[in-house]
Amino acid sequence: SNQVEYSLLHRQPEVDGVLDACRELGVTLIAYSPLAMGALTGKYSAAVKASGFRRFLPNFSRKAMDAVQPVVELLRQIGERYAKTPPQVALRWLIENPCVLPIPGAKNSKQARSNAEALAFQLSPEEIEALHQATLAWRNKI
Repeated sequence: SNQVEYSLLHRQPEVDGVLDACRELGVTLIAYSPLAMGALTGKYSAAVKASGFRRFLPNFSRKAMDAVQPVVELLRQIGERYAKTPPQVALRWLIENPCVLPIPGAKNSKQARSNAEALAFQLSPEEIEALHQATLAWRNKI
């Protein structure tokens, strides 16, 4: 296995050769921070600031949160088709890749159960592509 940061908002494994190497070698890429430290949950926005250490991170600045909102809205729209939440759809996007295993964090049993619901549905190829296109700008960000 290879554990690296990977999410809709941190897509470097797709461009730095890590994901390709995992596929070639039959290695599972274990995606940590698959919800981008909560940025993909819809919990935070330019109006609802992150607390704790997140409030100091560039990915949680007003500008960054404004940029993420269309992605969260797309996650919400796709999730409505399946009665799923934005984080469940974001996790499912990773699960749809056969060599990726996301490891989302959970602060409590409710979050753990919610994360597990990402296993209870599938995204269509069109939905996967829509999420891919909506987050292309994050592929080359460091």
